[in-house]
Amino acid sequence: MKSFATFGNELYTGERSYEFVGKRRIWFSITFVAVVLSILLPLLGGGFNFGIDFRGGSQFTISQVADTNVAIGQEAVNAAAPGTEAVVTNIAGDTMQVQTERLSDDQTIAVKESLQDAYAVSDDNVTSTFVGPNWGQDVSRQAIIGFIVFVVLATVLMALYFRTWRMSIAAVVGLLVVMIVTAGIYGASNFEVTPSAIIGFLTILSYCLYDTVVVFDKVRENTSDITKSTRRSFAEEVNLAVNQTLVRSINTMMVGIIPVGSVLFIGALLLGAGTLRDLSLALFIGIIVSTFSTIFVAAPLYSWLREREPELAKQARKVQQQRAAAAATEKVDAG
Repeated sequence: MKSFATFGNELYTGERSYEFVGKRRIWFSITFVAVVLSILLPLLGGGFNFGIDFRGGSQFTISQVADTNVAIGQEAVNAAAPGTEAVVTNIAGDTMQVQTERLSDDQTIAVKESLQDAYAVSDDNVTSTFVGPNWGQDVSRQAIIGFIVFVVLATVLMALYFRTWRMSIAAVVGLLVVMIVTAGIYGASNFEVTPSAIIGFLTILSYCLYDTVVVFDKVRENTSDITKSTRRSFAEEVNLAVNQTLVRSINTMMVGIIPVGSVLFIGALLLGAGTLRDLSLALFIGIIVSTFSTIFVAAPLYSWLREREPELAKQARKVQQQRAAAAATEKVDAG
């Protein structure tokens, strides 16, 4: 604990520093590759695995089962409706969920009876419903509208708060990177895209924006009188701000992913709480990607957008001249 505190103090004072802004070409290249792969991998894998809420179909819920083996449900469906692909999930301790394509009334009755016999439960413990695709389409449409409204409001509010549109642009680019990469990793995992996953994606937006604002607020503090300073250039002050908030970003990320990771790995994967997998996976990926996006994309991009301004370019030259003069003086004194 003491070493980590010392590490954070060294970052804050500038005694220890990592080059985030100066190596932005490397980070941007890695980000570009990650974005391209996030788009290509789900496409090469056949696209996203949309859940029944988006594609429509029949759904059966079997409660009070003694054996939660998914193979039992798959065999029961295949026996009653040959050729029908079934997705069987243990959604709770003794409750199974079976999803199929849309079945006819006769097929629905046959599958229900087959599941009842296979899991050795009574007729009251097996329920069947039909889910139409329209509801999922409405959720998708509302999610897209919500995303657009969020981005527009975030752009305007950040521009007003920080008094520069360049911070807004950098923050929005960071948001887009987070959404694309998170969606790409989620799609590559072949997890079902459900309404819960969509909620998880939208929740990530607020986390990403929060982390970005924390870093940008420190950037604004460090660069408030940058034109009068000859100690550091604008890019160096931005890099210092990222280093000064690095420990906080890491701590915030860990506080987020520990409970979410517990839900994902212990609750969903080990205990079989299937209803939590989609939400927790989206959050787990998004929190990690958001932290890296702020550090390696948003902050370096903001520096790149501004450091070419005439006043900042002039100030950077003054810094270099001051350092050159100081180095020459030291050389003379040493001689």
